[in-house]
Amino acid sequence: SSRGFDINYLQESINEFSRNTKDIYIIPYLDNLNFTHTTIVDFSNIRFSALHIENRLLNYKNIFIKYFFEKIVVLLLFPFALILHIFIRYMIKTDSKGDVFFIQQRLGKDFKVFNCYKYRTMYEDSKNILDEYLLKKPDEVEYFKKYHKYRNDPRITKVGNFLRKTSLDELPQFYNILRGEMNLIGPRPYMLNELEDIDKSNQEIILKVKPGLTGLWQVSGRNELTFKKRVDLDLWYIQNWSLWMDFVIFLKTIKVVLFKVGAR
Repeated sequence: SSRGFDINYLQESINEFSRNTKDIYIIPYLDNLNFTHTTIVDFSNIRFSALHIENRLLNYKNIFIKYFFEKIVVLLLFPFALILHIFIRYMIKTDSKGDVFFIQQRLGKDFKVFNCYKYRTMYEDSKNILDEYLLKKPDEVEYFKKYHKYRNDPRITKVGNFLRKTSLDELPQFYNILRGEMNLIGPRPYMLNELEDIDKSNQEIILKVKPGLTGLWQVSGRNELTFKKRVDLDLWYIQNWSLWMDFVIFLKTIKVVLFKVGAR
């Protein structure tokens, strides 16, 4: 075919190589799936086989395993999170006027809307500040359409900038985890106005799992990634989930916090 080998040519090539070599590797033209977790179903009566692929994080056994291990990690982290909260609360209060927390409605599991908690990282008069800035920098409007964020957001406070770079602004979502609305690791919760930008078929997968305090997008240089790439990463995570993957994301999150590597 135009996208790859013609099926007859491929079959002939395999037969030819089979005469001269012991091992043959066939690489599928699919980069959105990790075939480590696939199983081969053999229909021996018709000399045909198929690859069985599942959205691994929609499997009840995997959901339970993830829930069990996450609860242990959350309980171990809670005392450290509490100490960190006291310190951050003091920093926010001394830096600018306003509340410590910022509450925003986000999309949760099964399309349910919930109140997502974050530290306030913007000035109280943020709307007027942004309107004046966009009049001077119209190119930022186009940037926002592509990346769903601004290159240099004038609304962000000094402490807020630090919290965003280290992703510590997400720490209050520990409360959302304790309420059962979020997981420690998973797709980052989408804003309500972002729903229409996610394809209908992708919504049915991404919004079938609980969002996470941190996730694959969070540790993949999110500041440089487009919104579409974020959706692709979330789909890949759900389809190819493993406990080891969560462990790696957790370690990378610690790196983001300590070395401010990742995103604004």
